[in-house]
Amino acid sequence: MRISARSALAGTVPAVLLVTMAACSSDSGSGSGDGGGNGGEIVLITPTPIGSNNFLQLAREGAEAAGEANDVDVEVYESTDPASIQQNIDAAVRDRVDIVVGVSFSVQDQFATSAIDNPDQQFLLVDACPDEQPANLSCAVFREHEANYLAGVEAGLLTQSGAVGAVAAVDDPFVHRWIDPFFAGAQSVNPAVTTTVQYVGGDNPFGDVARAKAQAEIIAGGGADYVNAAASGGNSGVFEAAAENGIFAFGVDTNQCPLSPGVIVDNSLKRVDVALQSAVEEILGGNAGGFQSYGLAEDGVGLTGLQEGVEDSECLIADHPEILEQVAAVRDQIVSGEIVVADPVEAG
Repeated sequence: MRISARSALAGTVPAVLLVTMAACSSDSGSGSGDGGGNGGEIVLITPTPIGSNNFLQLAREGAEAAGEANDVDVEVYESTDPASIQQNIDAAVRDRVDIVVGVSFSVQDQFATSAIDNPDQQFLLVDACPDEQPANLSCAVFREHEANYLAGVEAGLLTQSGAVGAVAAVDDPFVHRWIDPFFAGAQSVNPAVTTTVQYVGGDNPFGDVARAKAQAEIIAGGGADYVNAAASGGNSGVFEAAAENGIFAFGVDTNQCPLSPGVIVDNSLKRVDVALQSAVEEILGGNAGGFQSYGLAEDGVGLTGLQEGVEDSECLIADHPEILEQVAAVRDQIVSGEIVVADPVEAG
């Protein structure tokens, strides 16, 4: 198995050269053979460079695990903008790879269109799915709102100021899964809690550390003492602002607590790696075109605080076992259907 990566330079490199670049990409992971054991290949296309974006890091880990488990090569094409996303898709299709994998709701339209235009190519979209799902497009999505509701419950039980906030990348129904349920969870245990949200925006909303930090400072200045960080690669800026302003934050996707010890309460987890690997194996096994939704019941989302080993997580919630007991009870009520967390995407 070969694992390699490249970045697309949209607007500066012709599409035909992008294909050549893909074939000549440098090795960036374990294994460096001249080809996979069975000649298969998976291409993972990201909407932005992976960098410190932990969501995209999880996707890469899932693709690499799928490659190792199925003895196929893995290529990672890092995009820079919508034009380069399409260039990357076109390059992968021309190479006739086994599966073209896309991650993030921001690539949904291009993957749906490309799947229709290339019915003999298998596509996998992780984190989104079009309303009209082509037969050659498999989807794996998450019910992030369920985990963020639980994080909100923690914030509502912990807040001393009676105000909580959220810093989000953009004002979009999908991103509201980290905002609205967080606020609803806080108010479910503390009805008097007030809420506020700030958006990063700008040219790089999912990776602008400085702008994310500035928005978190606004929230801190408004009196909130807990903030949910939903700024993706910009989350480190939220954590910096929290540390400098004496407030506390929640991370997302993976355990981000070690990034800022003493500041991060908990994390709303999202098992992108597991979902991607599972979907790839289904497609390679002949079960293409599937749809899978991962929530609390499937252990596809959750909280670090409810995982084994929380005492070693460096998350502040580990010091509040009584709160974790209450949150675990709420989780069970969501799983059983006694509590239904509204999905902002459906409302939007």
